[in-house]
Amino acid sequence: MQLHISPSMRSITISSSKVAARHISYRTLFHTILILAFLLPFVFILTALVTLEGANKCSSIDCLGRRLGPRLLGRVDDSERLARDFFKILNEASTQDIPDGLKLPDSFNHLVSDTKNNHYDPKTFALVLRAMMEKFERDIRQTKFAELTNKHFAASSIPKGIHCLSLRLTDEYSSNAHARRQLPSPERLPLLSDNARHHFILSTDNILAASVVVSSAVQSSSNPEKIVFHIITDKKTYAGMHSWFALNSVDPAIVEVRGVHQFDWLTRENVPVLEALESHNGLMNYYHGSHVAGANLSETTPRRFASRLQSRSPKYISLLNHLRIYIPELFPNLDKVVFLDDDVVVQRDLAPLWDVDLGGKVNGAVETCHGEDASVMSKRLRNYFNFSHPHIAKHLNPEECAWAYGMNVFDLKAWRKTNIRETYHSWLRENLKSNLTMWKLGTLPPALIAFKGHVHVIDSSWHMLGLGYQSQTNVESIRKAAVIHYNGQSKPWLEIGFEHLRPFWTKYVNYSNDFIKNCHILE
Repeated sequence: MQLHISPSMRSITISSSKVAARHISYRTLFHTILILAFLLPFVFILTALVTLEGANKCSSIDCLGRRLGPRLLGRVDDSERLARDFFKILNEASTQDIPDGLKLPDSFNHLVSDTKNNHYDPKTFALVLRAMMEKFERDIRQTKFAELTNKHFAASSIPKGIHCLSLRLTDEYSSNAHARRQLPSPERLPLLSDNARHHFILSTDNILAASVVVSSAVQSSSNPEKIVFHIITDKKTYAGMHSWFALNSVDPAIVEVRGVHQFDWLTRENVPVLEALESHNGLMNYYHGSHVAGANLSETTPRRFASRLQSRSPKYISLLNHLRIYIPELFPNLDKVVFLDDDVVVQRDLAPLWDVDLGGKVNGAVETCHGEDASVMSKRLRNYFNFSHPHIAKHLNPEECAWAYGMNVFDLKAWRKTNIRETYHSWLRENLKSNLTMWKLGTLPPALIAFKGHVHVIDSSWHMLGLGYQSQTNVESIRKAAVIHYNGQSKPWLEIGFEHLRPFWTKYVNYSNDFIKNCHILE
């Protein structure tokens, strides 16, 4: 092949011995180059996109042509068409009735095998797939309800180790004079009513939990010699509780243990509503009967079912749980106290709480309607009361902020000037008359009403809640809180407690104690 440029520089001649010579003008050549320069970038970009999007690499010009052709000609790729057709089939299957007696595979592998062996058409495949998904959803839902029921029973039961601890300490009380020694010693009895001291009230029948509350408060205090703990327990736990604190001194702090049977004020005349709570047949069936009977699980959510179970905990009709409303009468010589629940841990010196000016209010408490953790700190009155009940709707505001029990500063002098106890009793009676249709959950709802107008809000850093039901609690926030509260079902002494939150509690368990070791507590 030969290339010859004309003398006038107007054309190019291409000649070959086998082919006649061809003349190409510069203008034609220029236009050809210009068109190629315009098209080649688009071809390059499209080729790159197809190559990046494709699952398989093209190893030949023919393959690339088959893939580029439809795009260059404006036609739809086969994969896109298949996707549209498949979506259409699935959409049709979602509106059709599933045939009765349709045999469903147990797994995806079985589905593939059945499709191959039975030659399913696309519509049949889609129906079987939908039926499998719905069955799995029902199974998961039933499993979740079963899990919640089992968790409720686990939370309501007494762990073997804690039961062992109570029995062994009760036996020790009967056989060991030192376990029966007076608490506190006679010369320190006047300090039980000394208002210069820092008095804590704890009402519980859990010996291990009480030991953690007391130990954590004493160890976190800068002046433990000023601490006085008043522990109230029931008659069956009194001997064991007394034994523990008689044998495990927390000097220089003082501990007093009293049973409800040792308070002369707790008579039927003074607590008539609580007697009704414990003897009402409807309540006994509600709290101790079947927790699933009458529940339409198909029309409720797991979260609502969990709330229903929690509201049916037997502790809510326990006298110990209601005793906090009688603190001014049970301790007539005290002016100011801090009330603690038995599922808290004290991590900071609480002495400054006695310097908090409550401004004439009765109850210093943390509000629970705002905070970093929305799942815990988002509680308003609507979360506790049935506002479809006319009596509730008339007297309460659903958007009013709630506050927390568990760590409360009580000004008993101010309390004794109010009718809080009478209001508490009155609303309990109304709820009983309404067959528990005004509220379901525990002692906080009537307290939210009774203390209305008597609450002084304290800083939320004093009391952090939710460690018994919120596993995503921020660990750094836990470390900064003065009191952490394991409110909820997942108590740290139960196997269902959250493992990563348990160490904040177990650090105050005396594992060197022989009773703890012999009962294999939390091994």
